[in-house]
Amino acid sequence: MEYRERTYRQSVTASGLVTFQVALRETDLLVAADVDLTEQTRLSVLKHRAHLESYIERYPAFLHSLAPLPNDPLAPPIVRTMLAAAKAAGVGPMAAVAGALSDYVGRDLSGWTKNLIVENGGDIFLHTTASRRVAVFAGPSPWTGRLTLEIAPEDMPLGICTSSATVGPSLSFGKADAVCVLSSTAALADAAASRIGNMIRSPRDIKKALQAGRAIQGTQGIVIVLGDKLGVWGKIKIST
Repeated sequence: MEYRERTYRQSVTASGLVTFQVALRETDLLVAADVDLTEQTRLSVLKHRAHLESYIERYPAFLHSLAPLPNDPLAPPIVRTMLAAAKAAGVGPMAAVAGALSDYVGRDLSGWTKNLIVENGGDIFLHTTASRRVAVFAGPSPWTGRLTLEIAPEDMPLGICTSSATVGPSLSFGKADAVCVLSSTAALADAAASRIGNMIRSPRDIKKALQAGRAIQGTQGIVIVLGDKLGVWGKIKIST
């Protein structure tokens, strides 16, 4: 069963902030900030999408490759970030696209607001002055609605990204209901979540997937949900 409606957006607590949505083709952002930054967000998305689309037009392999590609020092910054994240996680560069857009839009908006949450298809850039709680949405799993990540201000800015074989349209070769990864950047968290999720086809795979995720330099915490089974590693505080 595949969940395409973005009901998981209710899992990001944005109390005290102004929330708005910006959608442009495949990019659909939910942003929470001190003030309404709709126009600034739209311009940021346009800029970074233009860089990506131009690069893909010149190098189609960037769009289709399921394996890391060589670094390109002449590529736009967002492309170089995706290439680096993909190399670290051992996946194709587009596995980092949603997280990278969250990162770059987040950086662009940071000059306008002290508190910021940018969510892009379950991939979050989080930087606020107060603690935040983020629930893990795991589709049909009984853990959905029961797992909440507690994030302290000193741990931000932080990328929180989730990959799933049962929620949303993203490509996954595994069967996990949710693989949530915490990292200093959403691009790396996104790529790592994809790599870990691809490894999980049965509960027996959870332990080795956690070990593989730990080996990806830059990962800070991992949550894996498969049915009623749960795996957790790292610098992560969970309330149930």
